[in-house]
Order: sequence, then structure tokens, then C-alpha cells
Amino acid sequence: MSADTRPQPIDNFRRFRHSFRHWRGQRPFWAGLLTLLGGIPIMYIPYQTMTLGDLSIRLATTAGAGSLIIGVLLVVLGLTMWFQQHSRIFAGVAAILLGLVSLVVSNFGAFLIGFLLALIGGALSVSWMPGKPIAAPAADGPSEEPVRLTKDASPGGEVSGTTPGGEFDGGHRGD
Repeated sequence: MSADTRPQPIDNFRRFRHSFRHWRGQRPFWAGLLTLLGGIPIMYIPYQTMTLGDLSIRLATTAGAGSLIIGVLLVVLGLTMWFQQHSRIFAGVAAILLGLVSLVVSNFGAFLIGFLLALIGGALSVSWMPGKPIAAPAADGPSEEPVRLTKDASPGGEVSGTTPGGEFDGGHRGD
């Protein structure tokens, strides 16, 4: 076995990184991540017990089940944004509404951390649009030349030139 036939771990990592970048670019990745991360403190903090020395502080409210449901729904909506990108607008609006409801139900939206993450993630999801594929240039067709502009030496600063089709494309340049 020679050194040329060994699999290169750098190439495998580069291939994985390239495929992950391609996967990430076809969906609202950051919107889903922020929404998912927003659901975690909303469902965790109301059930957390903090201790200060001998004093136990319990943050549970009467709406503890509501905050658990809101947190789980935000995690599910974050995953929906990743794997069902066609329903991104519904998931974004639902994440925004659940983030707003968490202000009342879950200790001010889990101390505003989960609220802000859910709001930003939902807004990113609503505003995300899939990119259009770039058309490859035709290999056998004529290549278009860039527009060539020349400036006359006149004091008015006339600009003249032609487009690739041969039409005149010029005008007066304002100073």
C-alpha cells in the first residue's frame, strides 16, 4: 500500500464540510438553530431549582406545564425549519407567537433569553428565501464582451460606448 492510496482525513473532513455547507445553504439554518436554542431555556428554567447556601429557590410557576409545552414546540419548530423548509413561514410566525406567549407563561420568556432567541429565529425564518441556481454559461455560444466606455475630452464629460449587441449606450455624465 503506497502513500497515494491511503485515505486522507483532511479530504474527508473537507468533503463533509462542503456537503454540510451545501445542506445549510438550502434551508433557514440559523433561524432553526436560534429557534431551537430559544426553546431550551423556556422549558428548562421553570423547572430549575437554584440553591444559595442552605436556601433553595424554586422557579416553578403554576404554568410550568405551559412553559414545557412552549419549549418543546419551539424545538420542534426549529427542526421543522431545517427539514421542512417549505413551511418556513408558518414555523416562523408560530415561533414568534410562542415567544411572545412565553413572556407571560414562562418567567418572562425564561429571563428574556428564550424570548429573544425565539423572536429572532422566527423573524429570520419568515424573511429567508431560497436562492436561485446560477445558470452555467453556454460553452459553445458566443461570449458577451463587457461594455466599453470612453470619455470624450469635451468639458461636458460626454460618455459614449457600445453594448455587446452593438447599440449605442451613452449619455451625459453629471458632475
